Amino acid sequence: MRRGVALMIESDGPGGAEQVVVELAEELRRRGFGVCPVGPAQGSGWLPQQLRSRGFDPEVFRLRRPVDPACVFDLRRTLERRGVSVIHSHEFTMAVYGTAVARMLGVPHVITMHGGRGYQASWRRRVALRWACRRSTSVGVSKSAAHALEHSLRLAPGSVRVVLNGIRFAPGDRVRGRAVLGLDSETPLILAVGNLYPVKGHIYLLRALRRLVDAHPDLKWHAAIAGRGGEESALREYLSASTLTDRVTLLGYREDVPDLLAAADIYAMPSLSEGMPLALIEAMFARKAIVASLVGGIPEVVSAGREALLVPPEEPEALAEALGELLRDPARRAALAGAAEGRARAEYDVAAMADAYERLYWG
Repeated sequence: MRRGVALMIESDGPGGAEQVVVELAEELRRRGFGVCPVGPAQGSGWLPQQLRSRGFDPEVFRLRRPVDPACVFDLRRTLERRGVSVIHSHEFTMAVYGTAVARMLGVPHVITMHGGRGYQASWRRRVALRWACRRSTSVGVSKSAAHALEHSLRLAPGSVRVVLNGIRFAPGDRVRGRAVLGLDSETPLILAVGNLYPVKGHIYLLRALRRLVDAHPDLKWHAAIAGRGGEESALREYLSASTLTDRVTLLGYREDVPDLLAAADIYAMPSLSEGMPLALIEAMFARKAIVASLVGGIPEVVSAGREALLVPPEEPEALAEALGELLRDPARRAALAGAAEGRARAEYDVAAMADAYERLYWG
């Protein structure tokens, strides 16, 4: 009988943690394991759509109130029916509920925290997550994420393991991507991909681009931001009040990110906080020159000056200077891009991630 793995997550994307669930589900199935994905009954619908399109039969959980014991019993029945022998929970809610269900079923439980710090603001959440982590195998997706979890929950140093995210890269079509944006073959494209949340720092990218225009008005480039979220109206307001409307395109949510990456020359990640960003790894596999914030797990993924230019967060001047340097120096872009791709292929393949989780599941 195949061993079954439940992959449970509190949100259904689109986002990096949700993409990790999809990547891991496919790789575990390829290795012969039964996979039971579990997500929220009410959400955006992105994750179950992705899973069903790949032949999975996802389950759902329902939270009827902030603390819902009935959800635990519902999950227990679901996972018993699916023959699960290990539970792997992602992020806060499923970390707590997954721990309770795993103890009921007597199966191993792994928690992965992807760098979100929402649990830190509430002592109740910290207490609940500490209870869960002390009864599970806990994982951070970067050293900084693991250390933050240990520090905020007062866990023993070294008790949170580190498993790096990995992907199976799907290359896109550069010509098709540039055609969609209406770009000629010569204009350098700056691309950012991510949900339009304040923590992603897109407003600082726009401010940096405004400074870039002021400092180098004759420099040729176009920028595009792919993603959706609550910051969209504020970003559009900034664009309409600036001189950037002809140079910057807000694309909304896109299914053709591989083509957009292929079309890009520079990848920008102006985040204020990150665990181990999957979008950054995708840009590395796509052989892009990267400018990113010096925060969270980013400097663990790329080395400053070798695979990327790293700048302080919330500093448009530094971001503009780094972007301008790469726009003016194609050889520098090519060197960074080549080093980034080489590191991605060596360290961030989905097989290495699955190997690490298999060791945690069954020892």
